[in-house]
Amino acid sequence: MALRVGDRLPSFSLLDQDGERRSSDDLAGRPLVLFFYPKDDTPGCTIEACSFRDNHCALNELGAVIWGVSADDAVSHRRFVTRHSLPYPLLCDTNNALRRSLGVPRAMGLLPGRVTYVVDGEGIIRHIIENLLDGPAHVRESLRVLNNLAAAPAA
Repeated sequence: MALRVGDRLPSFSLLDQDGERRSSDDLAGRPLVLFFYPKDDTPGCTIEACSFRDNHCALNELGAVIWGVSADDAVSHRRFVTRHSLPYPLLCDTNNALRRSLGVPRAMGLLPGRVTYVVDGEGIIRHIIENLLDGPAHVRESLRVLNNLAAAPAA
C-alpha cells in the first residue's frame, strides 16, 4: 500500500555509493527529501539529479537532508555521483525493498517510478511528488514545501 501525505515514513537503512549506512533514524529531527528515480545516467534521471545538485545549498539552508534512491548498485552510483559532482548520497535499493515498502508505483506498469517524499523533522510525510517526465519539478516542489515548513509557526 502506497504511503500518503500525513503518514509516518517507516524506519529504513541502506548503504550509499561509498558503503556508508544511511538510516532514517539518524536524521536528528532534520527534514528529508527522499527522491526515487529509475536509473543512473539516463537523460531524465541526470536532469533530476543535477537539479537537486544545483539547488543543494538552498535545500541545506532549509535544514533538509537529500538522498536519492534507485535499484542501481554502489559502482553505478559512484560513477554517477563522480560524473555529475552530486553533493548528496545515492542509496542502493538493489532489491527494491524500500521502493516496495513505501509503495512507490511503477510508471506505465513497467518502469520504476519517479517519486519524491518531503518528510518533516518528525518523520511525517508532508508532500509527495509524482512526475515521471519533469524531474526538476521535484526540486521546485521540494523547495516550496520546505519553505512553507520553515515559515510555519512552531506548535
